[in-house]
Parts: sequence; C-alpha cells; structure tokens
Amino acid sequence: MGITADRDQLRSLVEPHWRRLYNFVFRLTLDRDRAERYLMDVFAAAAAQVDLAPQVDVELWLLGIANKLLEQRLPRQPEVDFDVLDETLRGEATRTDVVRSLSDPQRDFLLWELKQGCMTAVINCLPPGERSAFVVCHVLKLPDVAAARTLGITESAYKVRLSRARKKVGDYLAPRCEHVNPMNPCHCPARVGTALHKGFIGKVSGEVSLRKPAEVPYGRYGTGLGNDDVPMRDITAIYGNLPDPDPPVNFVDRLLERLAP
Repeated sequence: MGITADRDQLRSLVEPHWRRLYNFVFRLTLDRDRAERYLMDVFAAAAAQVDLAPQVDVELWLLGIANKLLEQRLPRQPEVDFDVLDETLRGEATRTDVVRSLSDPQRDFLLWELKQGCMTAVINCLPPGERSAFVVCHVLKLPDVAAARTLGITESAYKVRLSRARKKVGDYLAPRCEHVNPMNPCHCPARVGTALHKGFIGKVSGEVSLRKPAEVPYGRYGTGLGNDDVPMRDITAIYGNLPDPDPPVNFVDRLLERLAP
C-alpha cells in the first residue's frame, strides 16, 4: 500500500507520540540506532494506513503497530541474559582508576547512563513477550485493558506475561541492586569504571557527551536514579520513574524528509 499521508498529516501523527514510542522501542531493543531505525519503519507503516487511524487512542494504535513490528524482528529468546549482564558489570573488581580521571560532570553523566542502561538491560534479559508487557505497564504506565490491546492479546494473557516478567526482574534485582536494598552489594558509583572498560557506557565517538543541566537535572528524580540515590525497594517505583532515553536528534524532520520529501 502506498503512503497516503501528506506532510501536515504526518507531522500531526508523529509529533505528539514519537517520544513515547521511541521509549517503548528502545526498552525492547537496548540499542539506540536500531530503535531509531525501527521507529522510522513504524511511522512509515502508520503513514501507509493513516486512513485507518482512530480518532481517539492514536498512541495505542501506533504502539500496536510498533509491537507487531518488534514481534517480527526481535529474536524469540533474549539476546542477553542475566549471567551475561552479571559478567559485564559485576564480573571483575571495581576500577576506580578510570573514574578518578574524570571531571565531576563526566562522572555524573556516566553514572546516570549506567543506571539507565543497567535497568534497561535487566528487562532485556526477558523474552520479548514478557519484556513488552513489563514496559507497557511499568515504563509507559498503561492500564491493563489498554496494555493488552496494544500487545494484541487478551487481558488475562497480558497479566500472565506481566506476572512472569515482574518475578524474573524482582528475583534478579532483589539480592543485587542497591536501589532495592541499600545493603545489596552492587552500587552504581563503584561500577562506572568497569562499565566504561567493558564498553557498556561511553560509546559516543569515544568521548563523553555531556548534557546541559536543564536537559538532565541530576538528582531530580528521587528514585535512586539521580544523585540523591534514595533506595526504592520496589520495581514499580524504580521503572516508573526512569527518565526517558535521549531522543534521536532532529528525528521528526528526518522522518518527514524520508516519507514526504
């Protein structure tokens, strides 16, 4: 089917929703480049059937398109598992030498990146179906009926997936993560050097790219994900307060150029 939306229609379709969709796709892929490519394809598919777009719940319609695309493209089994994640972040002693050489803004940025990346990596250890259920519930905060509709399954099937996902994430974080229990052994500041060494963070052209304070007010979130490091003890609170991932630069303009030049 050819693209039927003109440039104005596309902009009105994309602008209100693309950041939430990018958040969804990124959490399911843990790959910024792939998330951007997939999101381009999601909107291309939506533009080709824009005449079918509902007058209400457009976001749920778009999330449904995104979920179908991801079901087709993601492997049935996770590309990373909990053992790999442990080996990457906790498989060697802390590396304080790397961190000491950084400025305070660099350390703050990398600590933020590590917390964001680690929590996303944990849910990437889930099979895609459970992962999507967890994300629409705890990250996007959709109610059960809307979440099930987005995933194209019954509400009871959705609740089963979500229950399995919660148990796996909770079982993994409970004995490890300081944000669940401050007595746990894994503390983010101590892992920044290891994460840098393993390439888990700091992959922007080999240099640290600093956010402006207005864009990322460190410590604002009150979730153990800023400098205040308040332990949450509850995965609903931890994931519900994760800041959105950085959106691709000039995404809307580039998308419109591709779909409606």
